[in-house]
Amino acid sequence: MMDAAIAATAPVTVEEILQAAELIKGAVLETPCLPAPRLSQLTGADVFVKYENMQVTGAFKERGALVKLASLDDGEKARGVIAVSAGNHAQGVAYHAGRLGIPATIVMPVLTPFVKISATRGYGAEVVLAGNTLAEAKAEADRLAEERNLVWVHPYDDAHVIRGQGTIALEMLAAQPDLDVLVVPVGGGGLIAGMATAAKAIKPSIEVIGVETVLYPGMWGAFYGKEVRCEGATIAEGIAVRDIGVLTTEIVRKTVDDILLVSESSIEQAINAYLTLQRTIAEGAGAAGLAGLLSERERFAGKRVGLVLCGGNIDPRLLSKIVVRELARDGKLVSIRIDTPDRPGVLGEIATVIGDLQGNVVDVEHHRLFLNVPAKGATLDVTFEAFDRPHGERIVAALREHGYGVRYLEIGERMD
Repeated sequence: MMDAAIAATAPVTVEEILQAAELIKGAVLETPCLPAPRLSQLTGADVFVKYENMQVTGAFKERGALVKLASLDDGEKARGVIAVSAGNHAQGVAYHAGRLGIPATIVMPVLTPFVKISATRGYGAEVVLAGNTLAEAKAEADRLAEERNLVWVHPYDDAHVIRGQGTIALEMLAAQPDLDVLVVPVGGGGLIAGMATAAKAIKPSIEVIGVETVLYPGMWGAFYGKEVRCEGATIAEGIAVRDIGVLTTEIVRKTVDDILLVSESSIEQAINAYLTLQRTIAEGAGAAGLAGLLSERERFAGKRVGLVLCGGNIDPRLLSKIVVRELARDGKLVSIRIDTPDRPGVLGEIATVIGDLQGNVVDVEHHRLFLNVPAKGATLDVTFEAFDRPHGERIVAALREHGYGVRYLEIGERMD
């Protein structure tokens, strides 16, 4: 079983993390940790971002995977390794196993997006699709591990993996030694356990704060001794972990200062901020740290805060949807329903009112045949761009002044 494959249960030390840093040097990119003035302006903190989305596989998982793989003896390497993942861990293990000539089997749920399956296969791993969930995929991986005598590479609850992830904190504090706080996304806990161990040893005064989505508050529950439920569809699937690590929990309780829970909407806002303000791509899990700052601005105001953008592997279609939703939340994309008489020229009049006030119509749906529309009337669903919320409100007010009945719609809402 995977849980029995935890490589070591002794506490992870900063000396071991320093050794891990030497081991991965040249094989894993030392990503930049740079000031982010526009995020600082947005949050009120002095923000610095560690760009782990620049790794070859687009995420930090390479670090721990490589340290674990390098720890295997020749016999274990010849047997091959196995992992369960629907994303970044799969690619990190596959990439470095391929580099080291170690046979790798990755078990992924059948519903894993094809782009992730293809990328994992592209690094040379054998991909086995099994089950609709990670739990079901794990059951098949357990069977294969026993049948083929494969070595487990756990995504987080392994001392070697934790040491590898801790190298991020070493690099951040080398680049920005005056940081007051590290804000770290939390799933199973490997990233924050390694980073907190390294950071507290180097700079005992530094705060280390974890961030989870409210839908998967496993580490928060363990940290505060609360019973929690972990379920639901989250945009931060990379930290959607039901079963947090045993070793990681032990380390987090000793080294981490607090765990914050953030909403899905705040994660969406953070993804959009990285894209529009920093011109970089963050997946949901990668944006969780920034979501923590956005959710608790007063707590971080004036502090020098280090964020880990831990991954950038997001579906482009989902990213575009988030951008549209954030435009709507900001009042820059306005969707309205207008009741009109069914006569020639009405659509032109409405477009003229919007255009004269410098609004830009981007979508129109004209409804005549639905039974809830009067026989001599029509309904228009209009979406237009505005400079900001007050500008959009002025356009709506002008339409009403011209005698049109107008009500706001949620983006994507349509006729019943």
